[in-house]
Amino acid sequence: MTIPIIKVQQLDKVFSTDDMLTHALQGIDLEIQPGEYLSISGPSGCGKSTLLSIMGLLDFPTTGKLFFEGEDISQLSLEQAAAIRNKKIGFIFQQFNLIDELSIFENVALPLRYAMEPVSDKKIKERVDYCLDIVGMTSKAKRRPTQLSGGQQQCIAIARALVAEPSILLVDEPTGNLDSKSSDQIMATLQTLNDQGTTLCIVTHDIRYAEMAKRKVYLLDGQVLGQTQF
Repeated sequence: MTIPIIKVQQLDKVFSTDDMLTHALQGIDLEIQPGEYLSISGPSGCGKSTLLSIMGLLDFPTTGKLFFEGEDISQLSLEQAAAIRNKKIGFIFQQFNLIDELSIFENVALPLRYAMEPVSDKKIKERVDYCLDIVGMTSKAKRRPTQLSGGQQQCIAIARALVAEPSILLVDEPTGNLDSKSSDQIMATLQTLNDQGTTLCIVTHDIRYAEMAKRKVYLLDGQVLGQTQF
C-alpha cells in the first residue's frame, strides 16, 4: 500500500482573539499520494490557504493529526518542522519572493545554499541549471528579477521550489499577480511537471485552473464540501 506524502485526520484550526473564536478549518480529512495533482478551491475565506500552510508546516493545527510520508508530525517543535519543510517541501506563492539584489541563478540556488547539509558548488550548479532548463529560463540566469516579466519571475520561483528535489510542491494562488497569458503558461508548466512525476497540491480561486487537477477538493466555511477525481 502506498504511503501518502501528506495525510491529515480530523484537522481543526481555530484562531482566537480577545472576544471571539474563528473556526478556520473543521474536521478536515485528506490524503495526497505520490505523483498526484490535487487542487483545493472554494470562495475567499473558506480556509484554502490555511490548510496549505498547515500541510506545509508553516502553521500547526489546533487539533487533529498531520502525517508526512507516514510520520506523525502533529507535535513537532518549530526546529523539527523547519527541517522537514526545508528538505521535503517546495513552495510557490502568489508573491514571487525573489531577492532583487541577487541574480536569477543565485535566487534559485538559495534553498541549497541554506540547506542543513552542505551542498557542493558543483552540485548547486548542476541542480540550478537543470531547474532553469525545466522552466525555460536558462538564458535568464545572469539577470536580476527586476529585468523579468511577472510570468518569468514566477517561472524562476518554480525553479527555486524544485531545486532541492522536494517530495511535494505546495502552490498557493500562483497566477494571482499575472495576466491571463502568463497564467496559462505557468499552469501549463505545472501540468508538465506533474506529467513528469512531480506531486502537486495547488490552491486556486480560478475554477479553470482547479479543473486541470486530477483530483479536486472543494472547501466551504472550513469544511470539505466535496471531492472529484478523474
